[in-house]
Amino acid sequence: MKILVYTAIFLLCALAAPVFAEETIDGTKPLICATIQAVSCAYGEECERGLPESIGAPQFLRIDFVKKEIIGPKRSAQILLMEKSDEQITMQGFELGMGWTLAIDRATGKAVITFANREEGIVIFGACTAQ
Repeated sequence: MKILVYTAIFLLCALAAPVFAEETIDGTKPLICATIQAVSCAYGEECERGLPESIGAPQFLRIDFVKKEIIGPKRSAQILLMEKSDEQITMQGFELGMGWTLAIDRATGKAVITFANREEGIVIFGACTAQ
């Protein structure tokens, strides 16, 4: 009986694998991203960890690859540069006096956004999925 159960589980996983493979982030479909954790560091000071909203970051962002735009509830940012590899999609731009980079793992959707200017840096961790 155990062999039958294990075989059934294996077959279900094998059949589900192609479905997950099609969900790979390809840089064409719009994404919704949730911010999870933030780290903010200023020159010569201790870094602070907290929720993204504690530093003014939105809880959710949308990415429109066609318009080359990242859309938040209060403002949008143009994607000035985008590079795709087999593992990730990397985007860059400039917003509110800071350069930013957003890297998204194409298989898992895990994302890291960095912001930097001459005196401070911010790292925001999150996750994205197709809309």
